[in-house]
Amino acid sequence: METRETQLFFLLSIFALFWQSTVCEDIVYYLKDEDITGTFIGDVAADSLVLENMESHEQTSIIFNQIQHRRTDSSKVFNVTKDGKLYTAHTIDAESLCKPRKQCFKYIKIAVNKAKSFMKILKVKVIIEDINDHSPEFPQKQINVTYDEDDGEGAERLIPDAIDRDVGMENSEITYKLKKQFNDPFILSVRKTITGRAKIGIVLGDKLDREIQDSYNLEVIAKDGGQPSKQGILHVHIKINDVNDNSPVFSKHIYNISIKNTHPNNNPILTLSAKDPDSGNNGKVSYYFSSETPDKAKKCYTLKRESGKLFITENFSKERDRIYELYVEAKDGGNPSLNSFAIVRVNVLNEKNHAPEIDINFVSELKKGTAAIYEGTKVGSYLAYVNVVDNDVGANGEVSCKLEHDKVVLSHLGSKEYKITLKKPLDREKLDHFNMRIVCEDNGSPALKTERKISIQVMDVNDVQPQFTKDTFHFLTYENGKANFPIGFINATDPDLASAGQLTFSLLSKDRNNIPFQVSDYGFITSNIPLDREEEDMYKFEVFVKDNGKPSLNNTANVVVEVLDRNDNNPYFIYPTTDPFHINVHYHPQSTNAITVIRASDRDSHLNAFLKYGILDGNNKRLFTLNSLTGQMSFSRAPHLNDAGSYELVLVVKDSGSPVMSATTTVSLSLRVTNKTSAPMPTVHLEKNRTLDVPLLIILVVAAVIVSVVIVVSITLCIMKCSSGQSRSAKNTRKGVNRSAICNRIDQPLPCQSSSIPGTPVRYSSEMNNRNMPFVECKEDFYPQYESQIDWSNVGTLEKSPPTTILLPTRIKR
Repeated sequence: METRETQLFFLLSIFALFWQSTVCEDIVYYLKDEDITGTFIGDVAADSLVLENMESHEQTSIIFNQIQHRRTDSSKVFNVTKDGKLYTAHTIDAESLCKPRKQCFKYIKIAVNKAKSFMKILKVKVIIEDINDHSPEFPQKQINVTYDEDDGEGAERLIPDAIDRDVGMENSEITYKLKKQFNDPFILSVRKTITGRAKIGIVLGDKLDREIQDSYNLEVIAKDGGQPSKQGILHVHIKINDVNDNSPVFSKHIYNISIKNTHPNNNPILTLSAKDPDSGNNGKVSYYFSSETPDKAKKCYTLKRESGKLFITENFSKERDRIYELYVEAKDGGNPSLNSFAIVRVNVLNEKNHAPEIDINFVSELKKGTAAIYEGTKVGSYLAYVNVVDNDVGANGEVSCKLEHDKVVLSHLGSKEYKITLKKPLDREKLDHFNMRIVCEDNGSPALKTERKISIQVMDVNDVQPQFTKDTFHFLTYENGKANFPIGFINATDPDLASAGQLTFSLLSKDRNNIPFQVSDYGFITSNIPLDREEEDMYKFEVFVKDNGKPSLNNTANVVVEVLDRNDNNPYFIYPTTDPFHINVHYHPQSTNAITVIRASDRDSHLNAFLKYGILDGNNKRLFTLNSLTGQMSFSRAPHLNDAGSYELVLVVKDSGSPVMSATTTVSLSLRVTNKTSAPMPTVHLEKNRTLDVPLLIILVVAAVIVSVVIVVSITLCIMKCSSGQSRSAKNTRKGVNRSAICNRIDQPLPCQSSSIPGTPVRYSSEMNNRNMPFVECKEDFYPQYESQIDWSNVGTLEKSPPTTILLPTRIKR
């Protein structure tokens, strides 16, 4: 790889050198804008190194000529002497030579001749450095812009951009700034066009109100990027055209007047007044009876259109007590026109006594007789205006009112006017509405009174934080479930109404990418992907809930999702390490039945990882047995000479899940059987750093006690035999009974017993407690001299293992 990269780099280097020699210029000179005629630019002969390594007489024969095949700007701007000196032909003007916003340069081709022979052509690049000698200029010093009063936010008026005749990138780069008063509702928009020039606009940033301000004066400042910079200013005068956006406003919404039934017809009973802040016809107001006014009332009254004066047209001398309600419309002269309405109540008085009339105007009225008030309203806030009408004369027209309720209070304003204000704070979650009565009574004889029922509806505000039903939600789910399947439900409540009670849920965690869950707006938690318990068996995160009120309130709760196991992993063998695995077994009469221990594991848990072992094939002679729980492989009987040979045992391990999953492996076993007895080993060596567990310690103690008893019994029998008679004793002496040999045979160390021998305890490693690795410690743990040649520390890491020879330990005669 390094060789290939080196070759590629070498090829690229050669290509770069070739490209530079073909397209790059030979000499580069720098020239200032405004340099005068005859300014020396450079010595082409010296800088091009053409004369290098030439003798003096050869250098005098070198002639430099500017190539002028056709008339170009470069030929007019520069002069080259025969000895290679380069000068300006006239004063340099970068603005006339180059295009704006680009690097300004010119190329000159100079032919180098030696005597009458041609040598080469030099390509000279002259870079002209522009100076900031021009200011940005607008085509006009001042322009007028008009906006309509109803123009919305974002309305734009284009203005001309400035031009800077400099050609340098910085000198011709123009930035624009809008100079205005702090509260002027305008911003400057500058966008680049495809030609590189700017498209400038005055953009409306807020609503206009001509009635507040009808004109604005702004300045647009164009500044170039030169050092020092220069600027140009455009004065912008903005005029706001009026639109008919204001309706006429009456001085009162309701006019209550009382007249005697003998009032003369030529005197106006009322002069209406409505104001309109618009200008021209938009602010000219005319008065009319609206269509809601009954025809009978129109016959009794006349309304002057221009002045708003109201006259009576009939004689009410015979009129009994009567109230006329007139609906008056004020309309401006705009197109389209705007209007507003007022009510004129005319009470025609006579000598009789009448009950008071109660007129209530709520600040916020849901329907007639029902007012709305928000629960967060401050104590003392104004709720309703109460006007009492009683046009009787004297004491008959004197009225007093009362309202009794613990939440509101009625205050007298004078002249039969009252106001209702809030007395105590309101909480909609405790009281969402209440009713009350207002009673007004005159001082007539007899006194007459009027009663009005009022209903107050308490409106909701977002003043309650969402609450979870639990601090921590714990959910259980199985692994490998389908995505978007509900795992649990998060329950949160908010007693607020409408959007203030609408809840939105989301999940929070330090690392959001590790949460494979999502939550719906209804609180259902679902998984984004199928879960894998073997990768993560428990997730802890937070759920965040907020309502949609303004301002929004929120809360959090903890969520724990525990992933339950499914039987989705096959067990696998740890030992044997390869498939097939070769074992050489040598059996003799003193050998035990234990052969080896099969080990397997399973990534699942609980029953799904509870493993059972078996022999699937190859055990036609029923010679071998495999403990289903411990994995201990043993001889099912004592092998005979004709059992010797090779066996291909197919072993299987199954878990206890549903469905059952399994794995198989092949053990190639070579069995050698001999009748020769092997001498038992005299001593027992325990591996260093091998910890004996309690069951093994008990076995050793019991074995020691049994051996001690056997020794005592043997010594007793020897003594009894010695004392049985002289002749018999002599005979025994001649035969040379060796008591120490008997003792030595009795005292032979006991081998580790396999679980295949009934009544023999089995040692389990700590791994057996988890059932992930069934294991029975072999005889080699106690008799290192019989250890097989397998390195258990490398089990599971070896890809291929050589055939293993197992020497079965000697069986003790009992």
